[in-house]
Amino acid sequence: MYRKEFFVFDGEKPVPVVIRNYEEKDFPDLIRIQQESFPPPFPSELWWNADQLLNHVNLFSQGALCIEVKGEIVGSMTGLLVDFDPNHPEHSWEEITDNGYIRNHNPKGNTLYVVDIGVRPAYRKLGLGKWLMFSMYDVVVHLRLERLLGGGRMPGYHRHANDLSPEQYIDTVISGDLKDPVITFLLHCGRTPVKVVADYLEDEESCNYGTLMEWKNPFFQSVENKERI
Repeated sequence: MYRKEFFVFDGEKPVPVVIRNYEEKDFPDLIRIQQESFPPPFPSELWWNADQLLNHVNLFSQGALCIEVKGEIVGSMTGLLVDFDPNHPEHSWEEITDNGYIRNHNPKGNTLYVVDIGVRPAYRKLGLGKWLMFSMYDVVVHLRLERLLGGGRMPGYHRHANDLSPEQYIDTVISGDLKDPVITFLLHCGRTPVKVVADYLEDEESCNYGTLMEWKNPFFQSVENKERI
């Protein structure tokens, strides 16, 4: 089981936090996080339900993380293991996550795939999303996986869709000439773009596009590299 205790800062004031695996008793708080983190026009049917959350803790509890501030759960992150082929990266969120139910979790997969990450808006100034991401990197290293991967929403893209292709938009965000609420956050977390995917998620703000972004395990050794050593 995963548990990490440390401090974040609200201005100059240290605030104690805990990151741990979430459990069934936490489900009402996790659903509340979804509702606050992803308000309309994000589709409400994509918020977690109890059946999905039960699968998360039963099928891959190591990929079910939450963060507490003074004992209150204010954010969560969920993943599953998949066998990802970089030569065939196209997929939708629904396909690769089993619509959030993760019944396709592959214990022998090479990649930890991010199903979801969310932090209640009132707590985002504390940088908790980044700490959740870093904790999932711990899981990648611990399980000796090749990478962490996930599709990032592009909620700023709808404002520029008439002038830029989705690939041009991402290039402009990477250059720093534009800032996207999600993609820029993922860049701050050390994730790098792999590919823009059409019809990734039903998301009006992103024009249904998503950008696959990865973090490669710096300790990972492929079979080929092991043979060379």
